[in-house]
Formats: sequence, C-alpha cells, structure tokens
Amino acid sequence: MNPKYSNMGSELKCEEIPLTFPPQQQYRQPGLEYLMVPRPIYDNPNYIGTGKLKDKVAIISGGDSGIGRAVAVAFAKEGANIVIAYFDEHQDAVETRQVVEKRDRPCLLIPGDLRGKEHCQHVVKKTVDLFGKVDVLINNIGVQFVRDSLMDITDDQLQTTFDINILSFFHMTKASLPYMSAGSSIVNTTSVNAYIGREDLIDYSATKGAIVSYTRALANNVVNQGIRVNAVSPGPIWTPLQPATQPPEIIKTFGTDVPMKRAGQPYELAPVYVLLASDDGSYITGQTIHVNGGMMVTT
Repeated sequence: MNPKYSNMGSELKCEEIPLTFPPQQQYRQPGLEYLMVPRPIYDNPNYIGTGKLKDKVAIISGGDSGIGRAVAVAFAKEGANIVIAYFDEHQDAVETRQVVEKRDRPCLLIPGDLRGKEHCQHVVKKTVDLFGKVDVLINNIGVQFVRDSLMDITDDQLQTTFDINILSFFHMTKASLPYMSAGSSIVNTTSVNAYIGREDLIDYSATKGAIVSYTRALANNVVNQGIRVNAVSPGPIWTPLQPATQPPEIIKTFGTDVPMKRAGQPYELAPVYVLLASDDGSYITGQTIHVNGGMMVTT
C-alpha cells in the first residue's frame, strides 16, 4: 500500500492508512476526535489549493471533527473564510480552528444546538455580521443509534434523529438563503445507508434518504436563483460517530466489508465538497456523489 499522511493533532506524520482499528467505544454523541485511536486523517499535504474558494464564506455544521474538519481544512486551502457550527466538542473545535488559521484563513466557532431554528438563525446572523454574506452552506451534522428492531426505537430517539439529521438542514438552509446569491452552493451530507437500508439503523437510514430527496427538491426550487444544491453520500468513514455509536467488536473490522477492504478517511471526501462548492461544479445540481470504497448502490 502506498504511504499516506496522517494527522496527530496539528502535526503531519507519514504512515499507511489503517486497515483495521483497535476496539474502542465512546459513550456520548457527538463523539470526540481527540480520543480516537488512531486519529482520523483530515488533511492530505499533497493537496495544494488554487484559490477555488477565494474569499468565499462557508458555514460548515459539524465542522469541528470528522468529515466536517477535513472539509474545513480543504476549504481553507482554497481561500475560504470558515464558520464552524458545532454542538459542544470544544477541544476538537479549537484544534480545527488552529489548523485552519495555519492556512491564513479566519475561522469562527459557534457552539450550540442546531435542532433549534433560533440557534440556526443565530449562526447565520453571526456569520453575516462578521463576513457580510453566505456563499457556501455545508449541512453535515448527524446522529445514529444502533437498534436491532424497530420496536426498540423510542419516540424520543426517533424525534432526536429526525431533528438533528434532517430538520436542522431545513433550519440552516432557510436561515442562510436570504444571504446567498447566484453562484452560491449548498452541500448536504447523506449516507450510503439511504440506499442499502441498514437493518439496525432504521431511523438513521430514513433521515439519510430524506436528505437525498430534500437535495433534489431544493435544487429544483432554487435553480432559477443560480444556487446549486448537491449531496455527498459517504460509505464507512473513520469519524467520531463510529466509536460513539458502534460496539467495540464492530470497530475492529469497521469498513473491511467494502470492495476496497478498508474504511475511508475524512480527507478522501474533502475534494468532493470542494468540487460541489466551487465553480468546478458549475453544471452539477440536484446530484448525490458517492464516496464509499466501491459499494454498488442503486441511485
């Protein structure tokens, strides 16, 4: 296997992408990246930005860690001003800000619960107060609860899953749209589980399917405004969501059942978000791009 680059804190060290992971479990959602072993790889130092997002203003929900962190770093390399909306993972968020600022880009951190539309409006207001506009919105937060049966899903769990995984996308988009203009872009993070329907993630899969349909409908709704809307569908990616929700025995072999025989790393998705957020994707809207290690899905 070719050597790749890993991140330990803000330092870059060369090593191979891990094929398996030591058993581990966290007991809270959102998970915490700084506790993961090994740490997710959020940056490819061979990726050199070319100004594709120069002076664009990007709000990234869940940008403190995982896929969101990798997107924040890639956007910073492309010249964007970064706003990270996250829940309460303060140590991860501060680390991400430090990495972004090392790329000479500003990074505003806004903690809080995006289930509430008032907080979503607050995030956008603070963004506009500081930067004057919103060019890119990345809707990227999510929770999942592994349950063997539909009968094990409580009303509270069902409401929480939908509030976070899809209703927050509505609230953030509705708050942002008045400050977006022709050329702006919205990218929603869905999941391969929208297509395969994982049997022990029924409510999660339902919300991810809703994101796909939401993306298509919203794209049609705002296309005459010159705003593009797309989605990214990850497969198994090594992010804090995994040890926060999966049992340790699953973590040991996480991702090995896909054709590429390994889990993906967050940095491997980031260029797709750059494509969809920038003028490189100017003729792409209403689409879902799959980054899943070769899993065959019916779209």
